[in-house]
Amino acid sequence: MDVLDLSWTEKYRPSKLSEVIGQTAIVERLKAFVKTRNFPNMIFAGPAGVGKTTSAIAMAKELYGDKINEAFLELNASDTRGIDVIRGKVKEFAKTLPLEEGLVKIIFLDEADALTPEAQHALRRTMEKYASTTRFILGANYASKIIEPIQSRCVVLRFKPLNVDEMRKFIDRIAKGESLEIDEKAIEALIYVSEGDLRKLTNILQSAAILDKKITEKSIYDIAARARPKEIVSMLRYALSGDFVKAREELNTLVFVYGMSGEDILMQCYREVPNMQIDDKTKLEIMDKIGECNFRIVEGANERIQLEAMLANIALASKN
Repeated sequence: MDVLDLSWTEKYRPSKLSEVIGQTAIVERLKAFVKTRNFPNMIFAGPAGVGKTTSAIAMAKELYGDKINEAFLELNASDTRGIDVIRGKVKEFAKTLPLEEGLVKIIFLDEADALTPEAQHALRRTMEKYASTTRFILGANYASKIIEPIQSRCVVLRFKPLNVDEMRKFIDRIAKGESLEIDEKAIEALIYVSEGDLRKLTNILQSAAILDKKITEKSIYDIAARARPKEIVSMLRYALSGDFVKAREELNTLVFVYGMSGEDILMQCYREVPNMQIDDKTKLEIMDKIGECNFRIVEGANERIQLEAMLANIALASKN
């Protein structure tokens, strides 16, 4: 196995709609579109790594077969955000004649929510002008960032994060294909750090496999630069007990040993607080402190000072 030759995100990308994981209702609709060869403009909305790009490419492969390069254009809108790409590549491809009568071309704009408002208005006019020969599929993490005139011209298909069982099946598929030995705790760690993002899961697993075919929980957390849930909980419990010094030592471990950023630490705190065995009022107070700290860091405040201030505020609140 030479994992450097081919990214596993491409190696294990489904090539057929029937192979797409976890989006059953959407896949059935896309299959119907392929069967009738008649479909509207669409927005694929949802979080990263849940199958938006894969579904668009799989649909195009089933529609066009070997002629996919002539009838399917894929662009990443986050790389080319301006109006020039719409007036250039997109318009040039849209105005070419279709390969055969009755078959429309597809332009897939990934991360379309990154397009500037000016580019989106230019795209709207292009969609209107070439409606008879071209269909657009817009991939977006946040459909609300796409202007209303485009949303009204598209069917919005909302992709959901993958559940635990679906992610386990995918891990088993890679483990068998690459002859990996993955213990149960490592699987749980993979699912925890990937947060429903299959692309992130695959990249972390590939990175771990480069080092050793035996995948452990430690290797997963080390590569993901994430702390174990119990370490986050330990930091918060020290703060709740009023022991700021111990809580600060745990924070030092997260920052200096794991190399975690302030926002990473806050996101893990945000995930773990609801599962802690404490009363609801205390959970509310901690969540309030996390939200305030996150706002200050996003606005540009010093991460370390704000994280320590959050722990100090939790400690003070517990004493009061």
